[in-house]
Amino acid sequence: MATPKTEQGIYTAVVLDFETGGLDCTRCACTQIAMQAVRLDTFEVLGRYANYIAPYDKQTLGGAPKRKVLKTRREVDQESSTEPMDYEAAALNYTDITMDLLRARGVPLKQVAADVIDFARKHTLSKGPRYKPVLIGQNIPFDSGFLQQMMAYAGLQKEFAQVFAGTTDFFGNFQPHYLDTIDLARLCLAADQQVTSYKLELVAERLGIELDDAHDADADVTATREVAALCSRRLRQNGDTDVSQQRTLKTRDHFKI
Repeated sequence: MATPKTEQGIYTAVVLDFETGGLDCTRCACTQIAMQAVRLDTFEVLGRYANYIAPYDKQTLGGAPKRKVLKTRREVDQESSTEPMDYEAAALNYTDITMDLLRARGVPLKQVAADVIDFARKHTLSKGPRYKPVLIGQNIPFDSGFLQQMMAYAGLQKEFAQVFAGTTDFFGNFQPHYLDTIDLARLCLAADQQVTSYKLELVAERLGIELDDAHDADADVTATREVAALCSRRLRQNGDTDVSQQRTLKTRDHFKI
């Protein structure tokens, strides 16, 4: 009796890029986010999202509950005072983002975090844990760190783990699954002697992809998506032959009877 056919699910991904107030996600702020949801079979764009993020303060996360002790008014005032996140001048100049721009056009961090959750949920096209979207990005571990910061500060870590593909690490923290376009480009271009760096603008140029406004999150996401799509097509094809149709001859014969 033939095995009944099952409908093939649709895998999706969220291409992500952050602009930030520095390189350290433990103390520097997110300043801009851009996302594009794509199907992994066709790389059709399902949706887009981009926003600046309003300035916000540092938060204390986790830790054991503190024993109640009597405190002076001065100690209470010191504990209740807020400390802003770091917005390094070099980082702001690099991305051409100003504090005035963030104050005027930025969206509150908690709202952006909720938007990310809704965006991932909306663009999950098939049911089941395996079809939760993965992240795609250029040097995506960097962006993943700031995404983790955002979810922790917004108190949405549980929801974050519910909508994205990922695993729980040894410490009990959710780690999203991701594909790094640096690795994809290395797989495709490692034999190309003209490629000496895997920066996004250089990889895009080598692959014939336009990047009009580097270091703007929305432009970087578009270029990253196109790099991922082109590398995927190259990996799926070998000349005019579908890689999935190739077969390697078995060479082991010591188990034959």
